[in-house]
Amino acid sequence: MTASHLLVPVPIPDRVAALIGSCIPPHILQAEFDADCAAREVRRFRGPRLGVEDQADREQALSELARANKVLAAHHPQLAVLPGSPF
Repeated sequence: MTASHLLVPVPIPDRVAALIGSCIPPHILQAEFDADCAAREVRRFRGPRLGVEDQADREQALSELARANKVLAAHHPQLAVLPGSPF
């Protein structure tokens, strides 16, 4: 039995990724890409002392993440991306 935190990520060959991507509707792939970018942007703005512009940028990224997660969750509830998740 293995613990989930001990799993090592294994790279997926490009052909396999293309095959998986061809089975998923394009709007879901776009939402997944948008959610990943927004989550990365949210992680960039951390800390208790953010300036006004940084707070606005963080709120914008959270909004984009919520919008993308709404599309992903409508397709499958476990596809939602969390702002603090490593994946």
